[in-house]
Amino acid sequence: MSELIITKDNFEKEVLASDKPVLLDFWASWCGPCRMIAPVIAEVADAYSGKVKVGKVNVDEERDLAAVFGIVSIPTLAVIREGKVTAISSGYKQRAEIETMLGVEK
Repeated sequence: MSELIITKDNFEKEVLASDKPVLLDFWASWCGPCRMIAPVIAEVADAYSGKVKVGKVNVDEERDLAAVFGIVSIPTLAVIREGKVTAISSGYKQRAEIETMLGVEK
């Protein structure tokens, strides 16, 4: 499963109502560290397809969602389980750190 584009229109269905943990990547096209972490996020999405949903939230296009999560710097990663944030972290992360946030360490 590839990354999903998360918007205010599909947030409830894809994130809050998800039966799987959801990793949200809050990013923007102009953000250098966001571009650096993008391939790592894609690896996680591929490696845990069917076990974890991975969503991308463009903070320039989805300001309301970014505000709900209190995003003040990007990239920010948030893990949501059963509609609740269980982990949140800003800045570049290596794959192992993301796996730890998700609780799916190899």
